[in-house]
Amino acid sequence: MNNESTASVTLAENSQRIEYSPGCPSLLHCLESQKIDVAYQCREGYCGACRATLVSGNVKYNEEPLAFVRDGEILLCCSKPNGNISINLK
Repeated sequence: MNNESTASVTLAENSQRIEYSPGCPSLLHCLESQKIDVAYQCREGYCGACRATLVSGNVKYNEEPLAFVRDGEILLCCSKPNGNISINLK
């Protein structure tokens, strides 16, 4: 994803689609700005409370998270979509 484009983020559990604008610092921030309730604690990739399942697509991390992240999972607080993605928050 380049700095000029947006990406769509689809919530797999209800098919809700939101646009991720390049100015958003993280997926967590973007979801909160759309009034989507997401669990979190540290906002820095330490705790893993904002863990979500990446259904499709790819993300880039602002900084490599310190919390353990399994294959197919992402941390919303420190990642951004690299193109269109689908995630499951549950």
